Amino acid sequence: MSNLTRWNPINEFDDLMNRYNRMFGLARTTGEREGKDLFSRSDWSPAVDIKETDKAFTIEAELPGMNKDDVKVTVHDGVLSIQGERKSEEETDDKKHHRIERFYGSFLRRFTLPDNVDENSVKANFKDGLLTLTIQKAEPKEPKAIEVDVQ
Repeated sequence: MSNLTRWNPINEFDDLMNRYNRMFGLARTTGEREGKDLFSRSDWSPAVDIKETDKAFTIEAELPGMNKDDVKVTVHDGVLSIQGERKSEEETDDKKHHRIERFYGSFLRRFTLPDNVDENSVKANFKDGLLTLTIQKAEPKEPKAIEVDVQ
């Protein structure tokens, strides 16, 4: 017995637009299908600036309303990961929420590091909701010549 799946072109168009927006960092949506999309990584993503100088790369992530204990930074196999969770405020009997526009929940951002950085030199600073990561550049590796014997 075969299963029939109802085709919904609106959902497919919506998925396409969400992928496009995420690729260019435009809009963040929390649609019903968000968790089912292969390209979705988290509930929300903090805005990030990446800067480069002669000696280092700097990544600045906006994390308002969070403290340093809510954020975890790791480097593994050339990938820098920033993850954490912003918890929402609980509604109580004496206070109602009329509008919630800020994003809450877990997030995960990953960045592939270039070959010319020292993964062990990552320094993190968290102040006033801004996470600043500094990664020192490494000296470029010289190519190693291997002599081949011809017989």
